[in-house]
Amino acid sequence: MELQAVLMAAGGGSRMTDLTYNTPKAMLPVGNRPLMWYPLNLLERVGFEEVIVITTKEVHKMMSTDPKMKSDLKLKLDVVSDQEDGDMGTADALRHIQRKIKTDVLVVSCDLITDVALHEVVDLFRAHNATMAMLMSKAHEFTETVPGQKGKKKTAEQRDFVGVDQSGERLLFMANEADLEDGLSIRNSIMRKHPRMHIKTGLVDAHLYCLKKAVVDFLVDNKHISSIRGELVPYLVRKQFSKTSNRQAAKDDAEDQKQQLKKSDGSTNQELLISSRDEPLLQLAQERSCWNDHRGDMSEAYHGGKLRCYVHVMDEGLCYRVNTLAAYIEANRLAPKLFEEPAVHPSAVISERCQMGSDSIIGALCQVADKTSIKRSTIGSSTTVKEKVKVTNSIIMHGVTIEEGCNIQGSVICSNAVIGRGADLKYCLVGNGQRIEPESERTNEVIVGTEQLMEI
Repeated sequence: MELQAVLMAAGGGSRMTDLTYNTPKAMLPVGNRPLMWYPLNLLERVGFEEVIVITTKEVHKMMSTDPKMKSDLKLKLDVVSDQEDGDMGTADALRHIQRKIKTDVLVVSCDLITDVALHEVVDLFRAHNATMAMLMSKAHEFTETVPGQKGKKKTAEQRDFVGVDQSGERLLFMANEADLEDGLSIRNSIMRKHPRMHIKTGLVDAHLYCLKKAVVDFLVDNKHISSIRGELVPYLVRKQFSKTSNRQAAKDDAEDQKQQLKKSDGSTNQELLISSRDEPLLQLAQERSCWNDHRGDMSEAYHGGKLRCYVHVMDEGLCYRVNTLAAYIEANRLAPKLFEEPAVHPSAVISERCQMGSDSIIGALCQVADKTSIKRSTIGSSTTVKEKVKVTNSIIMHGVTIEEGCNIQGSVICSNAVIGRGADLKYCLVGNGQRIEPESERTNEVIVGTEQLMEI
């Protein structure tokens, strides 16, 4: 594979802190596999043999003991633990491993679950000798009730405005709703070269990027850029239409110059110049070819631009970023459909008098007793479910004990929790290691750490 793969797995899961209170996001179980297993499996299936994994020391330690990470993946993992300050952004992480980067890179987030034909993104990147190619998908409306959040007003997501050319692939403009104080404004330099632009909303950045090696080198000299999604991508998209030869005279670059920061030594940031060993051949081919990437004029291909950004939008298929509780629940619901394997692990001990739906998963070393009903649920490894228990539409993580007579509906029970005899839980989230008293009835509660949060 001519690209180096990099997996970002150091994020803390700030939008799902109830789940990540004791378990790092990268190691949250989805269908009884660690979340980070899914993007690694995607990379393995398309031919990657080695992946650089940027993560924390805690996740690194957990990876070394997780059976799914050790047995199911044949990839060679070059694990790099992030810095101790815990403040490292994704662009900071790329900068941190710059010496390991020898070619162009494919950067993937650990929370991405997708069945995308990855070659469609890579082919786009290669065909146009692009600076960057990224993956986007249509936004999803999650229909499942989220534990502990019934009755809450849904927080409105800030929309991205994504501008593409007539092909739908060349990425011309990108802005978040939060940054548009005075409305949507398109620069003249873009409109002169692309007078017809389609503005799309309702798209989600999948956090999968193909990047030129020169972009990683650029980050080393521009330490103020901390985030790939929040800072680097908007910068690259914006700089496509800037005039690098005469910056002071270019009126359209005025806004860029205002945003340009000073480095710590007082010098200005270096200009990003993208090139590759194939650039001279590509330029010669373009000069001697009748092909053009735009119609209606005889201008040079790509309008002479050296910096080019592209986007592949998934219209169909599976593409989720598991970065909220709602997305986590949806990912577990879809997990049985992703891989063809027995729903019940061979080492699990299941009573013949247990009713289990075909859309459920039972993990390794589980024990499920008589007169138990399990429907549309995932039961983690080493979990004990005693007699006369009903589990419906729920996620039970590893090492949980559910005493007899319990009723659990639409809930998430984190690892090592104990649910007391006869407890009735509806749409609750029970944190790691928590104990629920016998005969208790709880609805729409979050019980995590030392605190209990109740919806009124």
